[in-house]
Amino acid sequence: MDNIAGRKSGLSWAVNLSVVLLVALWLFPTVGLLVSSFRTADQIAASGWWKALFPSEQVVQLRTGGPEAATQEGDLWVVEGNLLEEAEEGPEPGTEITRFGVSSKAVDAYAVGEVASFTKDTKTFTMDAEGNYRFTSTKELKKRGQRVFITATLPPEFTLANYDQVLLSGNSNDSMTKAFLNTLTVTIPATIIPIVIAAFAAYALAWMEFPGRALLIAAVVGLLVVPLQLALIPLLKLHLNIGIGKGYLGVWLAHTGFGLPLAIYLLRNYMSGLPRDIIENAKVDGATDFQIFTKIILPLSFPALASFAIFQFLWTWNDLLVAKVFLIDSTGNTTVMTNQIVELLGTRGGNWEILATAAFVSISVPLLVFFAMQRYLVRGLLAGSVK
Repeated sequence: MDNIAGRKSGLSWAVNLSVVLLVALWLFPTVGLLVSSFRTADQIAASGWWKALFPSEQVVQLRTGGPEAATQEGDLWVVEGNLLEEAEEGPEPGTEITRFGVSSKAVDAYAVGEVASFTKDTKTFTMDAEGNYRFTSTKELKKRGQRVFITATLPPEFTLANYDQVLLSGNSNDSMTKAFLNTLTVTIPATIIPIVIAAFAAYALAWMEFPGRALLIAAVVGLLVVPLQLALIPLLKLHLNIGIGKGYLGVWLAHTGFGLPLAIYLLRNYMSGLPRDIIENAKVDGATDFQIFTKIILPLSFPALASFAIFQFLWTWNDLLVAKVFLIDSTGNTTVMTNQIVELLGTRGGNWEILATAAFVSISVPLLVFFAMQRYLVRGLLAGSVK
């Protein structure tokens, strides 16, 4: 009665809500990476990406003019100027300053207009909201300018410099563009090859009678629990012994071997659930197993094939361990995006805007694949392709 008169069943509502929740969980951090990729490092450190459209307060360290800028007024040495105009990097002139400090332990100890006190009563410092300051000392200045921490309200700022640095800077071997193309070269064959092999194997295990079929099914299930890490080094030694070494062929074969057990298991379960009458009628009409497979089984199994394709693409695209072992060499010519992001994290750990940009570039492709094929994934889940 739930499906009559245009009413949706409880299962349909559950599926729709599940898809919406899954998309939201994936979309939320992705939007955060996208917004952060257009922000500066200071803005990322000062506020979350959800506040990117609003002014933010930031603490910036600046320095007054040095001894060369000092003038003598009676017994005092005086340095005057504008912190914002003298700064090489930092807030633009005209930025509103709310508080300041002269010690890293109290960066906002004083309101603008107040006079800062020092441990020794030989110096004074004061400034206004526009950055104009006056620094005095009873002793001649011999070192560089006084360090000052300002709390400024900065307007929202967006830039394309992060993408320029990630995609265009550096030589051809260490750019994200090169890593992007290398990742595509790894992922596309490593997704297609296991699907093709698993489809043939799944049909044979589901519909063809031959000795040892039950043992092969049990072996496939058993291979699902074999840890990936256990086979890495022995498989690499095998590749080296047979002359494959480190390269695209080796990583394709590795991903194929690691993905086949799950692919065969999923596709076999799906194909065995197809209507038996269709296959038997085709055999009565004289169709061969190959004709049944290509003209009946494959079209009906497309949701299951698409489901595994999504999983395999995502696993391969986001893989680092297999690529490290079977692909990446000392020259860096075959580096992938995940490894490039690790390199960015190691060498530029403070540049979060660069990391956010690189991470968004890396996640954008599998995100598009997921959205493009999610309806097939839902069909495969409903039909029991993933159990």
